[in-house]
Amino acid sequence: MLAEGGYQVGELAKLYWPEGIEIESSNHLEAEMLTHELLNREQVVLFEPAIRFGDLFARVDILIKNGNEYQLIEVKAKSYDSSNPQILGTRGELKSEMRSYIEDVAFQAFIFKSVIPNARLKTFLMMPDKAKRVTVSGLNQLFKIERVGKHAAVITNPKANKTNIDRNILALVPTDEYIEMIFKDGLSVLGHKHRLHEIVNEWSAAYKIDQKIKPQPGSQCGKCEFRAILGDGLKDGFKECWNETYQLNEEDFTKGTVLDIFKFRGKDRLIAEGRIRMSSVLPDDIEEKDLGEQLSISERQWMQIRGIPPIEDQGGYWIAQDFLRREMNKWTYPYHFIDFETSTVAIPFHAGMRPYEPVAFQFSHHLMYADGRIEHAGEFLLTDLINFPNFKFAQALREQLDHDQGTVFMWSQHERTILNTIIEQIEKVDQPPVNAETLVNFLRSLTSKGGQREMYDLCKLSEQSFFHTSTKGRISIKKTLPAVMSSSNFLRRKYSQPIYGNLKGILSKNFTDTTWWVDNGNGVPKDPYNLLKEFAKDLLGEDLYSVDNDYDGLEITEGGAAATAYSRLQFEELQGHSRKKIEAALLRYCELDTLAMVMIVEGWKELIGANHA
Repeated sequence: MLAEGGYQVGELAKLYWPEGIEIESSNHLEAEMLTHELLNREQVVLFEPAIRFGDLFARVDILIKNGNEYQLIEVKAKSYDSSNPQILGTRGELKSEMRSYIEDVAFQAFIFKSVIPNARLKTFLMMPDKAKRVTVSGLNQLFKIERVGKHAAVITNPKANKTNIDRNILALVPTDEYIEMIFKDGLSVLGHKHRLHEIVNEWSAAYKIDQKIKPQPGSQCGKCEFRAILGDGLKDGFKECWNETYQLNEEDFTKGTVLDIFKFRGKDRLIAEGRIRMSSVLPDDIEEKDLGEQLSISERQWMQIRGIPPIEDQGGYWIAQDFLRREMNKWTYPYHFIDFETSTVAIPFHAGMRPYEPVAFQFSHHLMYADGRIEHAGEFLLTDLINFPNFKFAQALREQLDHDQGTVFMWSQHERTILNTIIEQIEKVDQPPVNAETLVNFLRSLTSKGGQREMYDLCKLSEQSFFHTSTKGRISIKKTLPAVMSSSNFLRRKYSQPIYGNLKGILSKNFTDTTWWVDNGNGVPKDPYNLLKEFAKDLLGEDLYSVDNDYDGLEITEGGAAATAYSRLQFEELQGHSRKKIEAALLRYCELDTLAMVMIVEGWKELIGANHA
């Protein structure tokens, strides 16, 4: 989705120079020859021209020639705020989040200056400007995504050239001074600076002879994008590097490395010392702080490292019973569990919006009553191409929650952030909702510190009061739910029956006679989010498989996938049945998120000895 968003920004940028000529060939030599031919002109604008110097090769996004003066423009989907530019840090160094983009331009400038040394070159980044608002709706509709198998292309509507495009929506940011910093100080590679010409020559030489560069493990490996899921048959780049460096086996990975330690800031130090197994952590490495009844970060870290004894057959877990019981006593029935799905894209959907301004397109709402009854009480989903959903979203949420003063639960701060964004939008829009004051007061009652119904963060409570060895210290809802399910006999008895979506059990808007506690064969429940994949296959049918039999991304089982699905509904030419199936999958996914909160609270109640109806 991020890559496709970048393609769309690139197509938007081309509209700024309608006279531009695109070098369409994917063949390096052909592209070079055509570029060379066109640069013989006195004036020309080229899209994707090819430049080569020795074994260094680049395709420039936009190259503008006017005599001996050139402009090299690299288009990025990275957000930029012209009202508060954040390129240099407080000490005058390039900020880490901008450095890779500047280095990209520096590499291209290095090649260009090597090829045409006497040219006067100016370099730029072109990025969506969060300080600007678009003046037209449907701008995204001008740049449709077209899929063929796994490949995607952006198809620009011919009407785009006749549309009043907001030219300021993409900021043109001069980068010459920053490029000089790269030329002087070098590229940053794993925390070390290397002279640009030396490191790129080293890399190009290795690439040319297909020589693998020796791994340099560090804390950055915690975000490795080349991990594979165990059992999927794919190679795992992370394990390959670490095994090559440290001779780790599968059991070592299962037991954990220092990368797995929750919020641990000393990873690089231990890795540098060769202490990479979790078992190698010493008492002096992490000072254990006692917060009394609550679980401190360091206590959670040491539970990961040392492990905790299993309780009967329920696996190893720890729970702050007294603290959790007191917190629950503060809650008011009926309990409201809410979860939002949102999207932030580079090209805004609606007039008045800024790039990357959040769109709240969906919520789910579960209720838990004092007598233990559960129901999926409500939901909202607006995915059409015309209506701005945020105000309708807020109004629908108010209609769901305004009937009582029951506690409203969220998992992490995302929901609070979105509601605060909607408040700002209501207050700044030219045509606010007719009940704007009432709506803002309602939203503030949920988001304000000490507000009348300030939302309660179950994620924070989980961090403070619950630890299970299977979560590896993590506190996301997708890790916490299976852990609580495996520890709670109550949840096993209740949800191993097909009661969900049953008139005599729990009312649901999207499921029928569903069993959520399904034994994996070892007395442990299957992850409900994995079960959702199976439901999605039944829901979507064989006709939506892609040509190579890979599932077409329409099962919605991860948060990012929900935002991707919404973007597909906005950017692709999907037939009616495909749209409806994506929307149905979205509804099922979001409903599971609020049901997950319900089951976690039910499980906690059992584990602390609270009564169940």
